[in-house]
Amino acid sequence: MPTQLTYNHEVIICTLIAVLMPLAAFVFNALALNKKSAVAGWVSTLAILVSTVCAVNVFARVWDSESYIHQQQVWFTIGATKVYVGLLLNNLSVLLLLLVSVIALPVHIYGMAYMKGDPHFGRYFTYLSLFCFSMLALVVADNLILVYAFWELVGFSSYLLIGFWNTRDKAVLANKKAFIMNRIGDIGLLAAIVTLFAQFGTFDIDALFGQHGLISQATIQDGAWVTAMGISMPAVWQWVACIGIFMAVAAKSAQFPLHTWLPDAMEGPTSVSALIHAATMVAAGVFLLGRFFPLFSETQLMVLAVIGCFTAFMAATIALTQNDLKRVLAYSTISQLGFMVMAMGIGAYASSLFHLVTHAFFKCLLFLSAGIIIHEMQHLKDEHQLDIDPQNILYMGGLRKKLPFTFVVCVIAACALIGLPLTSGFLSKDGILIQSFEWAGHHGGIWYLIPVFSIISSMLTAFYISRLIFKVFFGEFEPEKANPHIHPHFTDGGLAYKIPLAFLALSCFFPIFSFNPFSYESAWVVKGLTLAEHGGEADLLHTIIPVGITLVSIGIIYWAYNIYVSPNRKLFPQDTFLFKLSYNEWFIDSFYNNAIVKGTLSLSGALFWIDKTVIDGFVGLLQNIVLTLASITKWLDKYIVDGFLHTLAATTVAISNFVRGFQNGRVQYYLFSMMAVLLAFFIYKILI
Repeated sequence: MPTQLTYNHEVIICTLIAVLMPLAAFVFNALALNKKSAVAGWVSTLAILVSTVCAVNVFARVWDSESYIHQQQVWFTIGATKVYVGLLLNNLSVLLLLLVSVIALPVHIYGMAYMKGDPHFGRYFTYLSLFCFSMLALVVADNLILVYAFWELVGFSSYLLIGFWNTRDKAVLANKKAFIMNRIGDIGLLAAIVTLFAQFGTFDIDALFGQHGLISQATIQDGAWVTAMGISMPAVWQWVACIGIFMAVAAKSAQFPLHTWLPDAMEGPTSVSALIHAATMVAAGVFLLGRFFPLFSETQLMVLAVIGCFTAFMAATIALTQNDLKRVLAYSTISQLGFMVMAMGIGAYASSLFHLVTHAFFKCLLFLSAGIIIHEMQHLKDEHQLDIDPQNILYMGGLRKKLPFTFVVCVIAACALIGLPLTSGFLSKDGILIQSFEWAGHHGGIWYLIPVFSIISSMLTAFYISRLIFKVFFGEFEPEKANPHIHPHFTDGGLAYKIPLAFLALSCFFPIFSFNPFSYESAWVVKGLTLAEHGGEADLLHTIIPVGITLVSIGIIYWAYNIYVSPNRKLFPQDTFLFKLSYNEWFIDSFYNNAIVKGTLSLSGALFWIDKTVIDGFVGLLQNIVLTLASITKWLDKYIVDGFLHTLAATTVAISNFVRGFQNGRVQYYLFSMMAVLLAFFIYKILI
């Protein structure tokens, strides 16, 4: 049983170097170099090389040892609550630390050749270093605040990389879509973190989810989770936390219903697709499930199993009919992530993470191979001014002779994705399928649909990846067939392409993970992680399922060959409902656009009309009334009040002037006035 080792100086220093080297490269590239500098590539590649060496050292010291490392320092204090910052290095942490570094290194080397000549070469590696720092820091963070901070930073850096070619409208729309949908998941994660802190009073992951943590040791009493320390969490808050975590997982790892951003995210450079959207970023969701795994109850794990299984099946059916090379691989990634989430749901914790590791290598290899193919097709298009889509597999064919090295490594990766014997995919995927049948046997009834649909998804995987290989590498080269005058000169590239691809191809074979090519339990990844006990029928399942899946997969490959390569091939009808359902991606994106996007825009338009017409109209009416009243008041003030006052003043002036005439100092005028008055008086008396 692992025990906590609170301090190990050398391991902690190596971990910090592994995490901070990409950050140093990001800062240096951002401040010291311009966006076109070729030096940025060397700086970032050297930084990730150092990180890889340090990650290997940390992994060798911590993996499957008798202790784990948890070092922390007080970060800040709010009232009586102390928040710590530190490192948590256990088997899960160091496995992901190693995986991210080992995958990122060949991608950096490949990227130096792939992005050569791009006007924003330096900016590309600046963003890439920021992403690597974010991902490496995420997997070793020891508290929920740091996890959330680096979770957000991973999303932000991926946003920058998806929209790297920001002069393209599709790239801008894609990174906006990815950013918005991941924000939905981030709200869920934040809600889960706040809930857990409110209930348990700590952000410490080890204190919460460690082997002796509050949640790991909790029991359910009267519908509430009660810890050994007497802390009680009502079931409703436990559900809130679990739903929030699943929202985060569904967004980051592209699970239904938040999966639609990932295929669009292929608008970024292909090397970005290989690193972020096939190997590391999307795997962060599965990693998060591994971190929070003790929190989930059996019922909630069943929900995870159902959603993961459905996602695997749905994405596999969509990949059957897609013609964009990278889009096929994107839906393949969604499907494989569905397998991982399903495995977590059935309690196959170790197998889920094992498949995460193996998938990182063969899917990264497929994307990097796709990058070479697309690069050469784009060059052909530009050179001969052809009206073709360089990513559309319908414009390819026969490339095994023009790109022999790429063809070989692609076939190796495809075999691993299918799960054929002697590959790493055989070990990890069959482990999940075997345990799904054991799980269904324990629960019985309708739950057998989980392994059944998992088998169907595995068969669909064999078909769509075989279709891709046959359409791209076999048959006739379509542009040459349509334009006989062109003579394309394709190349697999130099060592900067071949070395990363060769390394990834070797990592697709079983000896990297297990000396026994037919037993997933023998894999060192599985041995180092928690593994559920198997039932008595395990031996039989270990034979029937791998043999059966292998035979069926070979049959499907042969069937696909007859459909897409054989001279007597017969294509599927494309006017059926099922074909349209697959080709239009189950109409999920259309539903979102019509029901949510357009609905939101319509609601916004209605609210704008109400604001402009009703509210602004009412305010305008009040304004007009006030202005009218003001005008009337002004007229009354000017012509009535002021007129009366002016008349009174004028009358007073006239009388004054008249009276003043009598006061001139002449006696004869005074006598005349007196006589006039007396005369007037007598006349008045006579008349009256």
